[in-house]
Amino acid sequence: MAITSTGMSQHDDASETKSFASKPAGGAIGEQAAVDTLLHAPSADLPLSPHEAMKKKELIDLAVERSGLKKRDVKPAVEAVLAVLGEALAEGRDINMRPMGKIKVTRMKKVRNGQVIGARIRQPEEVDISSRRPLAQSVEDR
Repeated sequence: MAITSTGMSQHDDASETKSFASKPAGGAIGEQAAVDTLLHAPSADLPLSPHEAMKKKELIDLAVERSGLKKRDVKPAVEAVLAVLGEALAEGRDINMRPMGKIKVTRMKKVRNGQVIGARIRQPEEVDISSRRPLAQSVEDR
């Protein structure tokens, strides 16, 4: 891999090389404005949620509710899954898990107190997971 002047790495293969060089002054502002509009403008098809970010406590509570298991059983499993997913992202690995979707790491940058990971997430069409059988029986069903 070759390192550019901005510190970003590029593949040596010309077909996969992405240029991080600055654009000519004439079209750079218009192109950037178009990109900003696409990235930040709400779409009629994909409304942005006004909700707060989901935190681990809420995730655990929802997993307890959906699974019917006790919180003391769910919490370590959720924490382990989050740790594994975090480690995979830190290594730059893509994640493909239905129904959550596919997470493709696009770039990584080390910063003072960690790293910033740019990623694209593609979710499949809505899947009704409530009709699926659970992977494990709850303690009450045994």
